[in-house]
Amino acid sequence: MFSIRAKKRRDGFVLDVAIDVASPGVVALFGRSGCGKTTLANIIAGLLPADEAHIEINGSILEGGGKRLPAEQRRIGYVFQDARLFPHLNVMANLRYGEKRAKPLSTAPRITLDMVAPMLALEPLLTRRVHQLSGGERQRVALGRALLSQPQLLLLDEPLASLDAARREEVLPYLEKLRDELAIPMIYVSHQFDEVLRLATHVVLMDRGRVLSQGSLDDLSLHPELRAIVGPDAVGAVLHGTVESVDGGTGLADVRVGSDSLRISLRGAKVGAAVRVQLLARDIFLATSRPENLSVRNVMSGKIVRILGDDADTDLVYVEIGNSCVLSRVTRAASLSLGLRVGLPVWVLVKSVSIRGHAFIEAQQPKYPAA
Repeated sequence: MFSIRAKKRRDGFVLDVAIDVASPGVVALFGRSGCGKTTLANIIAGLLPADEAHIEINGSILEGGGKRLPAEQRRIGYVFQDARLFPHLNVMANLRYGEKRAKPLSTAPRITLDMVAPMLALEPLLTRRVHQLSGGERQRVALGRALLSQPQLLLLDEPLASLDAARREEVLPYLEKLRDELAIPMIYVSHQFDEVLRLATHVVLMDRGRVLSQGSLDDLSLHPELRAIVGPDAVGAVLHGTVESVDGGTGLADVRVGSDSLRISLRGAKVGAAVRVQLLARDIFLATSRPENLSVRNVMSGKIVRILGDDADTDLVYVEIGNSCVLSRVTRAASLSLGLRVGLPVWVLVKSVSIRGHAFIEAQQPKYPAA
């Protein structure tokens, strides 16, 4: 779907990255502040010249081989940390500005105001002025304006960074809806791993201007370099499952993961929905014999495939469960006492309450085709 090569040296910092993604979805540029994410985003958008670059989107070369399209010709919808709306215009006029910026297409525009307004719940806001909007509402309007420019790529540079936790939770479902209903590729810049967990279909892990690793979220969740960025408490594995049943009263769902089932809190899920579950290493307990008579209901069988020293006193134990892998952090003393070793069959235990807030419905087939 796109290929990016970019080099840029500035003020003692060197950016040197190569990214290739073959399918549409949400590509997350993830890493600490200052790792080069925004610099790369500005190069892709054409707002910052690179020392060397090759940028190809959907088979169209935007930069490379002596060619460099200006920003206004790249058909990239850019949403910044601050909404950057026109304060003298109301919401409708801000949205219409996006329409005016749209390059003429060979076919009728596929993204219309009638589509965007209900998708982002903008109808009640259309006559309001910018100063009458909350931070979350402003970002939704900025998303709508970017979409109405008929972009071939949606570029979001930490769009939730300036919002408090409540406003972030307000906007995230709309970003999920854009991912699931539109076939427009998205690049999402963030240093918040929970946002990446909810939105990304492909992750680019960056540090000091370089790509440490890139691939699917479940692969990247096991990458040793991730621990140094997210911290030990956020280290965990990402599993994929299918909803088998839902209890409408409790909001608990039974999710099939390999040959086992997890009971997790997942309101709004439908039977058959694909689900992404993060199991944090700190919440995973291991047993070397099948446990019985426990209040913990989530028990899965697996086999130890790797043991890494996490620090002086603890180990990270990798347990293979079907086609997936989970992590468990155990003390070195417990590891020795249980005789944990590669190849040993074990049982994995996790409380359903531990998964609350870490289980999300997966990306769906886009409702609308790409322009």
